[in-house]
Amino acid sequence: MRLRHAGGRTVHLGYCTNVHPAEDLAGLLDQFDRYAVPVRTHLGTDLLGLGLWLAAPVAAELAADPDARRRLRTELSVRGLEVVTLNGFPYASFQTPVVKGAVYHPDWTTPDRLRYTLDLARVLADLLPDDAARGSVSTLPLAWRTPWDATRAGAARRRLDQLATGLAAIERDTGRPVRVGFEPEPGCVVESTDQAVALLSGVDTARLGVCLDLAHLACAWEEPAAALDRLAAAGLPVVKVQVSAALEAADPAGDPAALRRWVEPRFLHQTRAAGCAAAADPADPAWASDDLDAALDAELPGPWRVHYHVPLHAPPEPPLGSTVPVLRAALAALLAGPDAGCDHLDVETYTWGVLPAARRPSTDAELAAGIAAELGFARDELVALGLTPIETAVIP
Repeated sequence: MRLRHAGGRTVHLGYCTNVHPAEDLAGLLDQFDRYAVPVRTHLGTDLLGLGLWLAAPVAAELAADPDARRRLRTELSVRGLEVVTLNGFPYASFQTPVVKGAVYHPDWTTPDRLRYTLDLARVLADLLPDDAARGSVSTLPLAWRTPWDATRAGAARRRLDQLATGLAAIERDTGRPVRVGFEPEPGCVVESTDQAVALLSGVDTARLGVCLDLAHLACAWEEPAAALDRLAAAGLPVVKVQVSAALEAADPAGDPAALRRWVEPRFLHQTRAAGCAAAADPADPAWASDDLDAALDAELPGPWRVHYHVPLHAPPEPPLGSTVPVLRAALAALLAGPDAGCDHLDVETYTWGVLPAARRPSTDAELAAGIAAELGFARDELVALGLTPIETAVIP
């Protein structure tokens, strides 16, 4: 979907397809028909944006084959779908039975991560609508926090310099600019905006910046306006926003059974108590745990925020809640002013398949309806901030 900001910029809103397991071209086309087209129909919009996730093998295949890229763009277009952003955080196998820490590999110390990200940028340059100002790719925040030392930091910085050079070459070849946003996440080398400023200073900010995931921002217990001011003061652009909400427990010791229902084996659910915001190390075990079950066992002091993306429109049953208030504050700080602080917004609830059983969709139709409800929620939040839906867009 597209919306017009009062300042004149087109703001793109879509949903991230890493919720689907397809990892080849045939699977991508199938997921368009099974999910994306029904989502567009539910919303009654002519054009639906996808934050496309391409696993590394299919990204490499597409990057090497211009005909395949043209075919993919056509297949998107005939279905009323468009792509301005790609999710390049998971490398592959993101919906397998157990993902956990594997999602952080390969990291930015490796040539594999650089190659994958440049493949994505090459693909995106050819998928972009003709009238799109730019493309964006989100990626992991350098690496998991351990092991990390000066040698690994130096290797990562060299990869980032090579990334900027590669993005410049793609723009020269295609005429289409693509930026990459590093996504702060609990437990990683870059968890907070303070760490983003410290570790990304000196990068080529014309091509590199931050992908701000609003669930992660909430888990860091950061105040959105202050976090955005911090990034702006450092000259780090917000390349992309992932419109997401985390699980929240005001009194985790009061009803641990409610939280136990959210423990599951696929993804890490890093848990942060409010005290982490003032800690020198946000992953200090006095305030933080790398998974929800470990936090329950450690009896961290409350309140908690848990890296568990929950559907935006459907808060958990009390006594639990979600961080939608943080989401609203962040969107207001980004978009309520005279210009749009970011124009690529992606709803990223990849956890539909691991929600507690009573909340989990059991059919493709139920999943499509849930994704549509989330997008409708996000659209309504943007409209409340003064953005205007663009009802008819030319499909390239």
